[in-house]
Amino acid sequence: MNATTNAIRIYLLDDHRLFREGLRRLLGSDERFVIAGQSGDSTQALAELRTTAVDVLVLDYDLGKENALALLEPLRSMNFAGKVLIVTAGLPDKDALTLIRAGISGIFHKQESPEDLQRAILEVAQGRVLIDQQYLQAVLASAQPQATPQFTERERVTLRYLLQGLANKEIAGNLNISESAVKATLQQLFSKTGVRTRSQLVLLAIEKYRDQL
Repeated sequence: MNATTNAIRIYLLDDHRLFREGLRRLLGSDERFVIAGQSGDSTQALAELRTTAVDVLVLDYDLGKENALALLEPLRSMNFAGKVLIVTAGLPDKDALTLIRAGISGIFHKQESPEDLQRAILEVAQGRVLIDQQYLQAVLASAQPQATPQFTERERVTLRYLLQGLANKEIAGNLNISESAVKATLQQLFSKTGVRTRSQLVLLAIEKYRDQL
C-alpha cells in the first residue's frame, strides 16, 4: 500500500516565504504528511481550498495586511471541512477568543520546536483541541452566566474526556462503546448547546459547565 494513502493532507498559508518553505520541507519529509498546497496570499489560498482536499490548514495569524480573523467567514461560507491550526508569534487574547469561538482546533506558538508542531498537527487531525492555558484564562474571564442544559451522565463523562483532550477513539475505549456512539453523543451535545464544532463545545464547557462536570 502507498505510504501516503493515509497521510494527513496539509495546506500551508503563511506570508513569510522563508518560514513557509521551511515548514514545507520539514513536513514534506515526514511520511505521515502530504503537502496538499501552500500560499502566502489568502485570496489564492481560499480559491485553492475550494477544490483541494485538506485535513489540516496551518494558518499564520499575521498575514501582513490582514490576519487570520479575515478568513473565518470565507472558510465558513465555503463549508471548509478541514481542521484549522493557527500558528503565531503572539496574538491578542480577544482575537484568540474570536478564533476559538469560530471553531479553530488549536493555537501553536512559533517559538516551539518543529517536533512540537508535527505532534500538534497529528493531534488536531485526530480531533483533539489544542488551546493554550493563557487563552483559556481569557475565555473564563469573559464568561457570562447562562441557563444550563440538562446533560445525561454519558454526555457529562464525554465532556470531561473532551476537556482532557481525548479523541473519539480514546473516549470510545474508555467508555467501552463504539466510536459511532461517541459521535452520536457529540451530536446530542451540539444540539443541546447550540454549537457546531468540537472546539466550540470544549470552549463552552470551560466557560459555562466545568463546575458541573
